[in-house]
Amino acid sequence: VRHLIYPVPDPQFPFLGVHFTRLMRGGVEAGPNAVLAFAREGYRWTDVNPRDLAGFLTFPGLWRFLWKHRRMCAFEFAQSLSGERFCRTLQRLVPDLRREDLEPGGSGVRAQAMVPAGNLVEDFSFVRVEGALHVLNAPSPAATSSLAIGEHVVAQLET
Repeated sequence: VRHLIYPVPDPQFPFLGVHFTRLMRGGVEAGPNAVLAFAREGYRWTDVNPRDLAGFLTFPGLWRFLWKHRRMCAFEFAQSLSGERFCRTLQRLVPDLRREDLEPGGSGVRAQAMVPAGNLVEDFSFVRVEGALHVLNAPSPAATSSLAIGEHVVAQLET
């Protein structure tokens, strides 16, 4: 792998899909997939925050989303638990890849806003209250450093 390799995205979801990224320090990372973390800062499967989990599980939008997209959710969850399944997904992009070529890597947590109807919020969402501007959804980690987004935030604060 000498460059970035991405799958064709699924237009139903704001996720990039499992992809390959060449690192500045050398080497290649593959991932991520998208699964619900059991804590807002849950970087491992064993990270569980009962209060966060209760909030997720009592939000009706989550259940509507899980039911509507049950096949995709089951696939992503199974892929997270199985190196073989993860490898098969990667082989769609690099057919010569073998399971023994892979080793576990780190994980990340990305917040994703969802409305009670069970739909994902696909764009930045801002709520202004006296003295503050809250960014409720930042769907692209890269876009948070965008000058255009910065200008939009400043414009919101100046009005």
